[in-house]
Amino acid sequence: MCNLVTLKASVAEVASAFGARRPLTNAQPGEVYPGGQGFVVREDSGVRALAAMTWGFPVRLKQMKPTSKPKPVNNARDDKLMTFWRSWFTNPAQRCLIPFTAFAEAEGEKGRMTRTWLSVADQPLAACAGLWRQSDEWGDCYTMVMVDATEELFHIHDRMPVILHAADHDQWLRAAPEDAMKLVAKYPAERLAVERTDIPWFSRKSPAADAPRLL
Repeated sequence: MCNLVTLKASVAEVASAFGARRPLTNAQPGEVYPGGQGFVVREDSGVRALAAMTWGFPVRLKQMKPTSKPKPVNNARDDKLMTFWRSWFTNPAQRCLIPFTAFAEAEGEKGRMTRTWLSVADQPLAACAGLWRQSDEWGDCYTMVMVDATEELFHIHDRMPVILHAADHDQWLRAAPEDAMKLVAKYPAERLAVERTDIPWFSRKSPAADAPRLL
């Protein structure tokens, strides 16, 4: 499960790297928690467009009061892409790329967990597979597709984002579901760099620290 990502590049740099139209927004890249504002690349009338969106689909659980605020579901399980997530996954227009520099996982004892960052050694500015939709609650929003982690990374976490090879970006954005599903795979551990830090996991409060994050 991924609940913190960072994007260390300017809007112009991200747009240029992905051949995308720049968004009309004052939002800037940086660290993003569930419920926060991040960036995605999607197709718009055959042209790639960089857009700022809320990270997480708004969901109200059965046990929640009707007046309760929705929770952001920011991770989408690979084994539910053809069930819970089907309407978005099977429509290429609802798939997106999520640019990132690194994603973080929590390591250590409960209450003393610190951030461990994972980045893609051969892609300084990488992208993982995402889905997006419009919502009444937050406007445009997105979620990140997850798979089981490679065994070499199980000591950090048993799940990881679907990191895409640069040559596969178009296929994720445009292909039929059966071809897009072929990209839903583990990224080779030997191509990932691990950086452990002493920074507390929640050094600042996440906008949705207690939210459900994986469906």
